Amino acid sequence: MFASANSPSPHAGAGAYQQVGVSTGVAAASPHRLVQMLFDGFDEALAQALGSLRSGAVEQKCRALARATRIVDEGLRSNLDFEGGGTLAADLRDLYNYIGLRLVRANLENDAAGIEECRRLMQPLREAWASIAPQASQAA
Repeated sequence: MFASANSPSPHAGAGAYQQVGVSTGVAAASPHRLVQMLFDGFDEALAQALGSLRSGAVEQKCRALARATRIVDEGLRSNLDFEGGGTLAADLRDLYNYIGLRLVRANLENDAAGIEECRRLMQPLREAWASIAPQASQAA
């Protein structure tokens, strides 16, 4: 029941529980909800990066910015539909490219303003996506 020198810490169980919750949420989520989770994860990662930057926790800042960059690259940009999305998809690709580059630069330069800029740029998309949730549910 208690952690010993050879057993995982009590926090490891909490992390595993959280991971199961995330996995379950992803498995049960609609496509619309999955994108919302990406936007939420991006915002959370940037909030963590800013907090870590301000407290001098360099390793945590780097991990949080790497997570945000992966969300943009592997989650949002890689799933754009250029045939169906036309110029909107192309514009989003350009925005996501800019945000990815800006996050790398902000990480290298410990630039809180750059991180905040990326958060501000993504916020209208996050809010717009959340606002169409009822219509997406009805369409499904």
